[in-house]
Amino acid sequence: MDIWVDSMVRFLGILCCLCCHWSVHIRCFMTCKSEPNPAKATVVKVVPTSNNGSSELVRLNHTQDEKGNSLVWFSFQKTKYIWNTERKCFSGLEFPVEGTFSEYLARKGFQEDLDIVAAEQLYGKNMLDMVVPEFAELFKERATAPFFVFQVFCVALWCLDKYWYYSLFTLVMLVLFECTLVQQQLRNMAEIRKMGNRPYNMLVYRNRRWRPLPSDRLLPGDIVSIGRPQHGADTLIPCDMLLLRGPCIVDESMLTGESVPQMKEPVENRTVDEQFDINGADGRLHVLYGGTRVVQHTPPGKAGTGSNVAIASGAPSRAQDNGCIAYVLRTGFGTSQGRLLRTILFGVKRVTANNLETFGFIIFLLVFAVAAAAYVWQRGIEDPTRNRYKLFLECTLILTSVVPPELPIELSLAVNTSLLALAKLGVYCTEPFRIPFAGKVDVCCFDKTGTLTSDHLVVEGVAIVDDKSSPSKVTPASDIPIETAQVLATCHSLAHLDDGLVGDPLEKATLTAVDWTLTRSDAVIPRRGRSPAMKIFHRHHFTSTLKRMCVIAGYTAPGSSDTMYVATVKGAPETLRSMFASLPAGYDEAYLDLSRRGARVLALGRRELGALTPQQTRALTRDELECDLTFVGLVVISCPLKPDSRPVIREILNASHRVVMITGDGPLTACHVARELEFTRKEAVTIVTTQVDDNWHWQSIDHTVLLSMDSTEKSTLLSGKYELCVTGDGMEYLRDTHASLLRAILAHVAVFARFAPKQKEYAVTTLKALGHTTLMCGDGTNDVGALKHADVGVAILSNTSGPIPPPQISAAGEHAEENKRSKKDRDREHHGRMEAPGGRGGPRSRAMNHAINNSSTAADKLQTLIKELEEQEQAQVIRLGDASVASPFTSKLSSVQCICHVIKQGRCTLVTTLQMFKILALNALILAYTQSVLYLDGIKLRDTQATLQGVLLAACFLFISRSKPLRSLSKQRPLPNIFNAYTVLTVLLQFAVHFGCLVYLVYEAKLRTPVEELEAAAAAAAGSLTEEEVDEKFTPNIVNSAVYIISMALQIATFAINYRGQPYMESLTQNKSLMYSIVCSGGAVLALALGIVPDLAAQFEIIDFPSDFRQILVAVLFADFFFSYLVDRVCLWLCGEGKLTI
Repeated sequence: MDIWVDSMVRFLGILCCLCCHWSVHIRCFMTCKSEPNPAKATVVKVVPTSNNGSSELVRLNHTQDEKGNSLVWFSFQKTKYIWNTERKCFSGLEFPVEGTFSEYLARKGFQEDLDIVAAEQLYGKNMLDMVVPEFAELFKERATAPFFVFQVFCVALWCLDKYWYYSLFTLVMLVLFECTLVQQQLRNMAEIRKMGNRPYNMLVYRNRRWRPLPSDRLLPGDIVSIGRPQHGADTLIPCDMLLLRGPCIVDESMLTGESVPQMKEPVENRTVDEQFDINGADGRLHVLYGGTRVVQHTPPGKAGTGSNVAIASGAPSRAQDNGCIAYVLRTGFGTSQGRLLRTILFGVKRVTANNLETFGFIIFLLVFAVAAAAYVWQRGIEDPTRNRYKLFLECTLILTSVVPPELPIELSLAVNTSLLALAKLGVYCTEPFRIPFAGKVDVCCFDKTGTLTSDHLVVEGVAIVDDKSSPSKVTPASDIPIETAQVLATCHSLAHLDDGLVGDPLEKATLTAVDWTLTRSDAVIPRRGRSPAMKIFHRHHFTSTLKRMCVIAGYTAPGSSDTMYVATVKGAPETLRSMFASLPAGYDEAYLDLSRRGARVLALGRRELGALTPQQTRALTRDELECDLTFVGLVVISCPLKPDSRPVIREILNASHRVVMITGDGPLTACHVARELEFTRKEAVTIVTTQVDDNWHWQSIDHTVLLSMDSTEKSTLLSGKYELCVTGDGMEYLRDTHASLLRAILAHVAVFARFAPKQKEYAVTTLKALGHTTLMCGDGTNDVGALKHADVGVAILSNTSGPIPPPQISAAGEHAEENKRSKKDRDREHHGRMEAPGGRGGPRSRAMNHAINNSSTAADKLQTLIKELEEQEQAQVIRLGDASVASPFTSKLSSVQCICHVIKQGRCTLVTTLQMFKILALNALILAYTQSVLYLDGIKLRDTQATLQGVLLAACFLFISRSKPLRSLSKQRPLPNIFNAYTVLTVLLQFAVHFGCLVYLVYEAKLRTPVEELEAAAAAAAGSLTEEEVDEKFTPNIVNSAVYIISMALQIATFAINYRGQPYMESLTQNKSLMYSIVCSGGAVLALALGIVPDLAAQFEIIDFPSDFRQILVAVLFADFFFSYLVDRVCLWLCGEGKLTI
């Protein structure tokens, strides 16, 4: 008794230590006490938001600043958090990203050494550092994970029950699997470590003078000089900076994936009292992000523009190297590049077995295992001669049988296979936990421009609307008036680099259409000399909120040396309508008619400013420029659809998904494209939210239907009769005045038009809040918010040059390789089966030889598994050129075909996971009952038999995970989770069939069991014999042989019946490896049952059954397979597949 108590105390002690290691919450509960005063606390428990890493217990640091004030802080996931005494909470390190433009322009950098020391203490070095741990440290972390510890515990139990080969096989498989993952994790960390910027010297304004400093010593608040790398140096911008003086052009492809260089303007030209917003349009226009590269810069004072603010005394205006002047905003992991690296480092890297659904599933199985173990225990203690130790061991083995050792491996394989397949197709994922969401998607949202439509735009011409011509008449660009050509030639954000003209494809198309040339100095020159050359002096860039752009340009009038200034404006026709001094009669009719055709229409205006001084031009505000404009035409640009947009949208619609367009374009243009792509499929007209005489209405595109908002409160009537299009302003109105109507119709809206980035984000988050799994596909610039908040966000790099190389093995070649590998495996198995019978000796000797051969086969299978894992883990390394700050998924191809790829892989992962859980559940239940039957009679499976079962399961699961999705999406939708009526019902009913067959077969076997065998089994169960005596006295009997054959047959049938191939992935006949494995295993079991190969039966330690029992056995095997298959198909027919809920 004392030994039992001592063992229990030791076990509980070890369990407590492991629980403290596994759970931060348990460790806090058992080792810490709550302390309300942070100044007295020593550690802090940090719980991150979901899918952003795991909770940690970190050390609390107590330091003092240069003024003697105490600082309480901690570091978590490379981010510093400081105790805020006013708010009474910890907050992230605050960087100087708030202020007016005049405040930033007046900054003078660090002028005193004390300020530098204080900033260094607060912010630390500007480094993206990461310590790569040792192999032993990472392996220890994995070896103490709950599942691994549980599996090692199970291996120890199997060893106690003398299953040596089976235990060794399982332990080697687990250790090699974990070692492979650790090795790959080390390689990944080494790759990520290389992503940090290498330090280099740059000019920094400190202590009132320019001095060279390494870039890793930069601090927020520094004034630096930044320019194009000299002498071909591959240097990147080291941190996030605000451009103060001097414009430049930046390549941001390493960060956002956008290959078109972005023009960055200095803030010296902005209104002095404007507030800087780093997360809005100001960030995109004025901020140089860390990890990007300057491709061209213009020194301050030579850009042709001055400053609206006088340079403060002591503020640097220019550096010796003629670089642009910038103010350091954020450093280290606080930069945009650092945040992306933190996502890669600390985001959920793979779907593991440690999730709530998995534990719920295990508890569900545990109910049956507890019932079986309780029955065995109750029956066992009724026999006073039975060994209690062995009885306890047997019951424990039954309980642990519900958690298969291959569970975490199979779940990792399911997701990693999809990651590898997507990487080969040019789609990279930084958050793999989102892959299963792709299989559950209800709504697919698409941006229009650059996503569904091509960037190769065609300028049809300009509609010169006047009283003499037809409103819809379009004049070719070669015949337009000079005034119109000047607006198109100057009102843009293009730049001329070494590689040629760069910028917005629409603006490139218009400049090419009017046949003007842009120079490096921002001068535009007509090629045919009909107009004087013009110079661009200042740009007010286009923003999604304002929906327009304004430029100040100038030209020298003939016969004069004075510069004549002109303001040129382009934008949405409805936005510029109120800015024109006068409008032609057909203005509204013209732009509406052109928009209905699907063309993109921009209104053009200009205003003569006359001869002004540079100071006067700089003093002009945007509002002063954008008034009393002269209307000069409507430029008409057609946006042809991408070649694959139509078939992809058709495939997505046929796959039972709803498609939605969310775009910044006008409603008429968007509705035309939506009709062409069948986003709107009803015969009824499309109605749009429209403001008429300060009142909001629903109005049809052709203006034949007009419904007031108050009369459309019945959302079902509205969405059932019409296709809906909501504008951004219309949504704001509905949100403020008809919130319930908006929520009711939002899921039925087909087109969201004139939506600003924040409005796109709101539409996606509201769809999610309504319970719809949402996918968003955009170009990664204006769609960042929507992409990040969607369940599945896919950023398309719309300007990538050419397709990625195809996979190294073609589809046919891949199947050939699989067949080749399958043939090799079959040959090896056949060789193993043919060689063993030639051995000499009795059944015991042959069993040992066969176990050795099986160990060799298991090792070969294990090598195949490890090789497969190594190949799949290579897809885990996400480089900065592949990942994007915009979204979890990044496609390197300019095609929406990637959406089909993501959904296919998501469905494949869902279905694979579901069928794995079904198979594991049935196998666990079969094993639990098999063990309970054998243990009650003092009989157990031989080590050889258990090892062969383990090899079979591992091989079949490996082949299941290799299944590939079909080429096209199916109309049927997969079930979204494990706990659904179909899964629970089919598992229970199939187990009932298996249970009935087992009970009947065991009953028939016991009727034919000799009395002396029953007495020997009872003696073994009672523990009156030593292990050696049990081993020597063991002879295969009818119960042992029958249970082994039926359990093997049930497991094979489970794989064959529950493999869910089409319509989501390869069928069983297409998955050759799995099919051959099942057919060969089934044939071997049938041969054992029929006794047609006596030597094979001897190797498996199977007796020669009586003829009447053999007939019963074979009949039961076929009946079990037939009724299990019937039950599964009936359940599928009754419960059905997943359904679209909209």
